[in-house]
Amino acid sequence: MRSRPELHGTNGAVSSTHWLASAAGAAAFDRGGNAFDAAATAAFVIQVVEPHLNGPAGDTPIMVYDAAAEEVKVVCGQGPMPSAATVGAFRERGLAEVPASGLLPACVPGAFGAWLRVVGRYGRLPIADVLAPAIRYAEDGYPLLPNASRMISALAPLFRDEWTESGATYLNGGRAPKPGARVRNPILARTFQRILDEAKARTSNREAQAEAAIDIFYEGFVAEAIDDFMATAKPLDSTGSRNAGLLTGADMAAWRPVVEDPVVVGYRGLLVHKPGPWSQGPVFLQQLALLEGFDLKEFGFGSADHLHTVVECAKLAFADREAWYGDPNHADVPIAALLDPEYSAARRALISGAPSSILRPGSPGGRVPWVPSFAPSSTATDGPDWLAELGEGIPAIMRLTASTGDTTCISATDREGNMVVATPSGGWLKSSPVVPGLGFPLGTRGQMALLAEGHNNVLAPGKRPRTTLSPTLVCTDDGRPYLAFGTPGGDQQDQWTLNFFLNHVDFGMSPQQAIEAATFHSEHVPTSFSPRQSFPLGVSVEDGIPETAIAELRRRGHQVRVTPAMSLGKVCATGARSDGGVFAAASPRGEQAYGVAR
Repeated sequence: MRSRPELHGTNGAVSSTHWLASAAGAAAFDRGGNAFDAAATAAFVIQVVEPHLNGPAGDTPIMVYDAAAEEVKVVCGQGPMPSAATVGAFRERGLAEVPASGLLPACVPGAFGAWLRVVGRYGRLPIADVLAPAIRYAEDGYPLLPNASRMISALAPLFRDEWTESGATYLNGGRAPKPGARVRNPILARTFQRILDEAKARTSNREAQAEAAIDIFYEGFVAEAIDDFMATAKPLDSTGSRNAGLLTGADMAAWRPVVEDPVVVGYRGLLVHKPGPWSQGPVFLQQLALLEGFDLKEFGFGSADHLHTVVECAKLAFADREAWYGDPNHADVPIAALLDPEYSAARRALISGAPSSILRPGSPGGRVPWVPSFAPSSTATDGPDWLAELGEGIPAIMRLTASTGDTTCISATDREGNMVVATPSGGWLKSSPVVPGLGFPLGTRGQMALLAEGHNNVLAPGKRPRTTLSPTLVCTDDGRPYLAFGTPGGDQQDQWTLNFFLNHVDFGMSPQQAIEAATFHSEHVPTSFSPRQSFPLGVSVEDGIPETAIAELRRRGHQVRVTPAMSLGKVCATGARSDGGVFAAASPRGEQAYGVAR
């Protein structure tokens, strides 16, 4: 039984993790925009209204289907590590890992440039129209989400006493705004408006204005403000010490968002596209390659065999992520070998009726796998409560309140078949201090890189840390656009979205039914964020999975934790109907994701 209706339209569809963003994106269709304009408009609004989960200096992979070119591409909004970011630079500071917060883990901001690249290359609207809703909400205000209020409250002492620019941005009279309070960020509004004004002063051409805005961000006053701040600031971070950062204006000037080919596999007559191994995206494809050999429909949705099989396939795929994934521009990542049918068949043979408690990466092409052991966290253990919050690589307040958001998601589809999906994250309010004069903090994605020499995900100058961000775009076997979806959730993104996809494809549910069905995930593999915890036999299932299945999983040896119903994930999806229409679906989990169909 659905709690939300199926949404169908004939012009365009948007689904995102915030209702204001979905509404703003849908309004872009009314102004003559396409799916790319709608998604970018929603994304800039989300940077304003979900500051606890993302920001302009965060990161995002953006997947696009360009109907005119009939092709799928990935716009990489993951910035690299600074030129001074070496393993030695962190070891010299006595660190066993990259800190979870502060200035040391800051990468080149990727999100802002990536969305402007999408608008310039694929959109139709001028950037003034795309940025206008975000500027309006930053200037006039928006209702603060409860989890944002909780996080600001947890960090209020830090913001008052240490990160004073963050205090000026997020506190009201030295206190956290209450849930639902109307909050503003006029400095961010002025930053966006100045970028827009300077871009318009350079040129009246739409595409050129988008490129000018990118240049202004990465070489103009924004980069100058970041460079000045990084040259002098030494704020407290998750180590409990004061550390200067490594990012410079030169690092920003040297980077621009690139457009890449996706990684793709076939499954049940569909072509599934993911970002490359600088994300965790291929792990979704590896799971599909393993599951291709099982008849899930025969098992029955929610059965012990269904859950056990999916969980054990996830363990094998994620073990390969730990051993092999990294920036392919800097590491030899054997993607073709990892997705080879013979390799998948050999890995599939490892699955038995009992759960595995051992991390088992494979040997693609005969290579020898290596998963480094993780040193104890460099987070200070003694100190105020806010220090523990900083030490969590993702917003810990989300986990403590049984919510599942640490990222955002936007998907859009239009009547012409254009399709886009992204999972913007990072640059959230607890990541690092707000940069004076800009209204936003830097992202800390560098925390996901390892200080293990020789590993594919070892930290290095100019290298992208391997991220968890992982949207999915699906086409029919003849290349027509079909479905674009994603979810917040850190390491669990490619388990919750996999379950949604299997619910739709293998179990025949509609997209909205597939989103609302009870879900689950394995906790077998170390998380990508500090403190990199793992529970080798752990499986989390939502209340709603049959008790008989849970009992059978426990009998087999799984350590099952039952979470409240509707507590895992916030899948957002849009897609194209065979009759030329469009549809949207959004998770009721968290009570803030909404779809709109025109």
